[in-house]
Amino acid sequence: MPLCADGHQSQAFDYCDVCGSPLGEEPATEQTELRLCPSCATPTSGRFCEVCGHDSALPAPPPASVPPAGWVARVFADRAFYARVQADKGPDADRIEFPDVCPLRRIPLRGSQFLIGKRSASQGIVPEIDLGIAPADIGVSRAHAMIRLDPTGALTVTDLGSTNGTSLDGAAYPITPQTPVPLAEGSRIHVGGWTTIEICAGP
Repeated sequence: MPLCADGHQSQAFDYCDVCGSPLGEEPATEQTELRLCPSCATPTSGRFCEVCGHDSALPAPPPASVPPAGWVARVFADRAFYARVQADKGPDADRIEFPDVCPLRRIPLRGSQFLIGKRSASQGIVPEIDLGIAPADIGVSRAHAMIRLDPTGALTVTDLGSTNGTSLDGAAYPITPQTPVPLAEGSRIHVGGWTTIEICAGP
């Protein structure tokens, strides 16, 4: 007993008894349209990707964030920060003078932790961000603060109990000592009497 294209059994051999469609012709095949999986970009035709299993009925996943190739600390004399220190009359404010010349320094952050401070051979302190280089900011402690980089590429800064404290992004109050605070690209770390360290993505 023949079957029509819709699967009906028919007594007749020329036209289906149920739906009237002609018999003996190959049913038209639907063209399979390939598309790229929104998750892994593999060509696929079904609902589920054969490579990553993504369900095309669900929203496309958000694009993966690409961590920067590296971080750079830009160290410079910040007159606006100096003015705030003088207005607040913090420790050493009466002895701190803004430098006449202080070239911008770019320090690549390679490794997992970076001490901000002043080199001291007698105490064995060798900061990665050495602020004892002339013109030295006398408001910076020997071991002032620590920048840390975790395995995911995220940065934090921790004040190590410095005399004059550490503040971020122009804030009026310093961060809590011994407490890591997250950093992002463009974060500005203020230490001493006039020094600002800006975190930038870099090669």
